[in-house]
Amino acid sequence: MRDALTRGGAADRASDARATRPDPVSGRAGAEHAVLLLRPVLRARGLSLGLARADDPRARPAGPGEWESAVAMPPPRRRDFLAGRCAARRALAEAGGPAGEIPRAGRRPLFPCGFAGSISHSGGLAVALVAPGAHALGCDLELRGLPLDSAHIVLGPDERTGVDTESRLLAAFSAKEAAFKAFSASLGADAPATLLGIGTRPVPGGFRAWPRQLPGHVIDVGVRNAGSGVFSWAVIDG
Repeated sequence: MRDALTRGGAADRASDARATRPDPVSGRAGAEHAVLLLRPVLRARGLSLGLARADDPRARPAGPGEWESAVAMPPPRRRDFLAGRCAARRALAEAGGPAGEIPRAGRRPLFPCGFAGSISHSGGLAVALVAPGAHALGCDLELRGLPLDSAHIVLGPDERTGVDTESRLLAAFSAKEAAFKAFSASLGADAPATLLGIGTRPVPGGFRAWPRQLPGHVIDVGVRNAGSGVFSWAVIDG
């Protein structure tokens, strides 16, 4: 899974722009509650949900591959990684899939054959979605805001109209992150390399998104408030 830590460029600068903002662990409970309330909406879309806190003692490696990955990470990253794997196993179990070790290719998790999945974490909370039979999906949880003066880093000139509050910017950023993951899983080398390579426009319930170089590949991204943050998801059917 490519994310803001691996892409470089625009998304890295967006991450830097909010680095001095407090990570709202205190708002984690509100975000967790809000995401759990989305379960019926997600189920109607064929998605299974899993959550785990970074301090959950059950967030442990499920096999030697996860153990090897985890021990090489600094403690904060290790906690997020293990919480993400724990959330993914919970989502897989809900979907009727195997709930064992989840290997990775680079930074992207490799879900069992027949299941598409995505993991995101922020503020000490990990969220995972799994869809049996889907071609690709992406999800994104954001519990830290972005300053408005960073809008140009992730939004093209055609997307900035009406983005006049930090909450609107965060929603657009999160939608692009979810779309980026879905496109990366489905398009491979043809996927956008940065968030600026994805075009979006608001639609009821979220955003419509497409790769600027492949405008025929259009997907809808659901976006909902998650406590003080936002949660987004996008599905590309098989």
